[in-house]
Amino acid sequence: MDKLKQANLYRSELISINGKLVERYNKCLEKLGFTPTKLTSFSIDGIGWSPEIAEEKKEIFYLNNGEANSHCILISPLQKGLPVYNPFHSFDREVMKRVFIMHGKKIQNITRDSAICVDFDQKIDVFYEPLDILKYKDVVVSFRLIDDLDKAKKEQLALIDKFNSDNNFIDENIHQELLDSAKKYGDLRERKLKLNPVTFTTDSFYTKAFGGVYLLRNFISPIIVFESKDAYKEAIKDTVHDIIMFHISQPELIDQLKEHLIIESNFNTEVGSKRYERVKKFIFSESLKETQHPISNILEDKMLFKSYLNKVPLEVRKKVMSVERYLEKKSISNDIKIKDIVDEQFYVALHNPHSSLRANHQDLIWKLLVNISPLDVLFWYWYDKEDFYNQYKNWDDSKQDWVIETIKNNI
Repeated sequence: MDKLKQANLYRSELISINGKLVERYNKCLEKLGFTPTKLTSFSIDGIGWSPEIAEEKKEIFYLNNGEANSHCILISPLQKGLPVYNPFHSFDREVMKRVFIMHGKKIQNITRDSAICVDFDQKIDVFYEPLDILKYKDVVVSFRLIDDLDKAKKEQLALIDKFNSDNNFIDENIHQELLDSAKKYGDLRERKLKLNPVTFTTDSFYTKAFGGVYLLRNFISPIIVFESKDAYKEAIKDTVHDIIMFHISQPELIDQLKEHLIIESNFNTEVGSKRYERVKKFIFSESLKETQHPISNILEDKMLFKSYLNKVPLEVRKKVMSVERYLEKKSISNDIKIKDIVDEQFYVALHNPHSSLRANHQDLIWKLLVNISPLDVLFWYWYDKEDFYNQYKNWDDSKQDWVIETIKNNI
């Protein structure tokens, strides 16, 4: 990962946590029902998730109490606008944007000397079966302060009222109580510590519950796409809900998405585009083994590309050039069927979210397309970083160089 880090492509926007902040972070973990970390320094993202703590705990979603209850830790105002590197839901970053819009100034004030435990409550205590995700509607974001700072303020104000009543100003015991409170919490009189719940209404989204599920609402009929075959097999037993269900590997899924005007494609305009070239080169790179030249040179040098293309087996050549072969044959005869010539994954990789979709829905569909056919390294990096990182580790050094340059040249 060193090369990715040097190129600022590997979790480059995390913020460092050490010293007193570690103690506050651990108090949040304990308040949420988790065990504290033994690390003395680590980094966090926009929801307070730390890759180092995830590695320590051997649990990627260590801020979850089961799949139905996810949490966040706010420990610094610098978390505002940070990426959410490993979201459990596709809407997690949007939720955090809403939180900072509503409470940004209060968060800045509170995190001077405290931390905030955040609950994402969708009114589901626990999941029992895959179609429970249909219950998602309003996510209510609620807040709890470590050391019960908000309660301490009430107690401090009550002490002040008591001090000002009758002749209590001469009572040394009340003096001492006020001094103890001030030493422990500071002067809380003017601190704005109450954070009202924030409601976020979901529409279409992705969740990593049940092995990964896409719920596509707002279309002709609701569509659910499962990444896990076990979850899919369990869900299709349902006879109550009027929904369309697919496993992500089913070829019929793409046709259904096109019929619902969720995705579209135009191969005539796509060929020659940067995305087309990225996909074609990546497909070719998968077949290059023990080459005399660096893979990065083969993919970027036209003469070398042609030379190696003529050395690989015929089936590989047909796959790499399948889209151009289809368009050539199509210009001669309209009877040619695209799926008879174009490689299936290549075919999927050249689809786009439908232009009529809202921006947030387009992002969701891009993620779905990338998960179905991860061939465009740029979109793979954008829409599923954790999977991209996992696959990147297995690539040849020279292929890694090509991937890094490709991403950097297109962002």
